[in-house]
Amino acid sequence: MNAFSFPPPPPSPEAEALRHDVRAFLAIALAERKPVQRAESWTGMDPEFSRKLGQRGWIGMTWPKQYGGHERSFLERYVVLEELLAAGAPVALHWIADRQSGPLILRVGTEEQKTILPRIAAGEAFFCIGMSEPDVGSDLASVRTRAAKVQGGYLVNGTKVWTSFAHVSHYMILFCRTGAAEDRHGGVSQFLVDLHATPGVSIRPILALTGEHHFNEVIFQDAFLPDTALLGKEGDGWNQVTSELAFERSGPERFLSSFWLFVELVRALGPDPSDAAKIAIGRLTAHIMVLRRMSRSVAGELQNGENPALQAALVKDLGALLEQEIPDIARGLVDAEPDASSTAAFAAVLAHTMMHAPSFSLRGGTREILRGIIARGLGLR
Repeated sequence: MNAFSFPPPPPSPEAEALRHDVRAFLAIALAERKPVQRAESWTGMDPEFSRKLGQRGWIGMTWPKQYGGHERSFLERYVVLEELLAAGAPVALHWIADRQSGPLILRVGTEEQKTILPRIAAGEAFFCIGMSEPDVGSDLASVRTRAAKVQGGYLVNGTKVWTSFAHVSHYMILFCRTGAAEDRHGGVSQFLVDLHATPGVSIRPILALTGEHHFNEVIFQDAFLPDTALLGKEGDGWNQVTSELAFERSGPERFLSSFWLFVELVRALGPDPSDAAKIAIGRLTAHIMVLRRMSRSVAGELQNGENPALQAALVKDLGALLEQEIPDIARGLVDAEPDASSTAAFAAVLAHTMMHAPSFSLRGGTREILRGIIARGLGLR
């Protein structure tokens, strides 16, 4: 099979039947949520909403029941995700744990580590990911944070940056060096870090242009992690993290971050838009439909036990381009100044999206890193 083929996902009548239930729930649960709040997309935080999703069985959907899951298909899970994002639901707190940390623990974790999974599925345990570092960014093979072996465990020293939601998370999946520095791929490992019970870990905010607190700098200073914190095998962190990235980079959040601005744009244009507006809306709609088709294909591959990391990188790169393009197109079509405090939905949502759009091509891997992965997949590097 070609590295960049996107086979059609298998039909799933169960998934489409589930869609009606999700929409009915969201119509009530989000009835009072303002457009600018919906524009937060998957960065909106509401612990009570996460618990409600857990109660409905919409977190950990594909996991075995013995670990709190519901043994549903990846396509059923995909329907829930895209309906949540399209409606602007506040899903940030459980998102990372459900998307990738939980599946990673399920795949390589010990039985003791897997005891966390039912709490994730209940919407009560939140995770962050310790990957990016100062002067390293998305080049994960160059990480400098080190876990040095000592009696009974490891001493960790180093710094992680752009760590989303670390300040509200219970756990971190830490990616760091355990072997020789020259062993770029074989000398790294992953650890399960209890952020509330590990001395030597400090979390500092990195504020967005809006003043909002999503990102963080996480500093490890002689932080002791017991042997039981090692996730998977020592030295196997590269293989583990690259398979994990297929979950992180392929979902609908990688092209729907600006979707609520698209919704408000269509409303602002009204029932009789100009020819230029019709062309622009048609083009954006086509791009969203293509990316949705690609993203659903990756979900089907995951359902089949494949590791579509290359396809996921392409979805993420193209998705970020679209997400960052929508605010510019919206400004050119509607004569309204972006104003976060405006009572006009379009102006407020436009301001919010413009301020956050620069980060869309950073999170989940920078554009340069993603294109390097794609180039290797094409045999160009």
